[in-house]
Amino acid sequence: MLIILIFGFASGLPAPLVYSNLSIWLTDAGFTRSNVGLFGLATSAYALNFLWAPLIDRLRLPFLTNWLGRRRSWALVTQILLMIAIALMGMTDPNENVAQVALACVFVAFLSATQDIVIDAYRVDVLERDEYGAGSAVAIWGWHIGGTLVGGAGGLYLADTLGWNATYQILAGTLLVAAIATLAAPEPTRGSAADFDASQVPESGTVSIVIWLRNALIDPFTDFIRRDWWLLILVFVFVFKFGDALLGRMSGVFYRELGFSLTEIADITKVFGLAAICIGVLAGGALVKLIGTFRSLLAGGLAAAATNLIYAYLATAGQDLSVFAVAVIADNFTSGLATVAFVAYLSSLCNAAFSATQYALLNSLGNLARIWFASSAGIVVDQLGGDWALFFAITAGLALLGLPLLLILMIVMPERHESKQSSEST
Repeated sequence: MLIILIFGFASGLPAPLVYSNLSIWLTDAGFTRSNVGLFGLATSAYALNFLWAPLIDRLRLPFLTNWLGRRRSWALVTQILLMIAIALMGMTDPNENVAQVALACVFVAFLSATQDIVIDAYRVDVLERDEYGAGSAVAIWGWHIGGTLVGGAGGLYLADTLGWNATYQILAGTLLVAAIATLAAPEPTRGSAADFDASQVPESGTVSIVIWLRNALIDPFTDFIRRDWWLLILVFVFVFKFGDALLGRMSGVFYRELGFSLTEIADITKVFGLAAICIGVLAGGALVKLIGTFRSLLAGGLAAAATNLIYAYLATAGQDLSVFAVAVIADNFTSGLATVAFVAYLSSLCNAAFSATQYALLNSLGNLARIWFASSAGIVVDQLGGDWALFFAITAGLALLGLPLLLILMIVMPERHESKQSSEST
């Protein structure tokens, strides 16, 4: 669980550097809402990482795989490259060359999304099924330590005193903790045994690359679509976080337009936001254990829609720190609760033989809304004439879109049936 916590930290740290904090950086540099939103397309790797997940799932790295194992070798490589990419991003300037910033953002997002493939698969492989709820809570807690506390609030504090460039370089170094944890972590014993090492292919051709490619690229998807109601599951995963998608990308822009300083934003997200997310994660883990994944998802979805309306009120209240705090507390608590249930649900759908590929596919679908729809958020606000209250009211409605699908899943796939099916598949 400690390793999962640290891996969660490593997964969360790059997020604000390419999302919320970057949006604030671009806003302060004079970019329009629409341009800030469209900049989110540079992070599309988070929504597309299922395309190269089969290679991460099966491809052996020379020397490193024999030394560290399949999961840890890929984790170490991506963490080292990610440190370099974030440091390079800290050498760019949107006022001088925005193309360099965009390219660096693409590089960071690609490596971060690749790291996510590895650590998500590691968590699925190393935990028993009855530990998924607790493991999801620990991973999300770690994510918010990295993303909300260190990368998010810490990044804003540093930027307010040292500037954005120095901030990115300092934060890049914090990933050394994850690299050390990777070296100390146990390698999972479960998962696919059909690894491929090109250097080990004998001249006689007894190892068939064609068969390996079929096992790596096709079997994970055919395994998934053989289960009942697979298409309904995919549609639900895609739409469940629509409301959060539009809200998240523009939150930093919204705070700055209301007049909050970088330090005020950091104070609220650090003191109130992090405490709320931690409590929400704990509540989510307990809720999954007590009432099951489906009911927890339903409670989280309803709560998320309600909290978006608090942001609508904040838009009318203006630069009011107390309302700001209430909005952040409510949003982070419900986000933690819903995300634990969502991650536990995705984990339960994975066959251990294809854990990296299947989890990446499911997680990518959820990220599609967060990235592609969020990129249009600035345009939506502009089309609404800068009416943030109406914008947040729309996001509240979008947050409810997945709940009818969830109710159908609860009817056609009762949770006891889901658990049995997933257990038999594993």
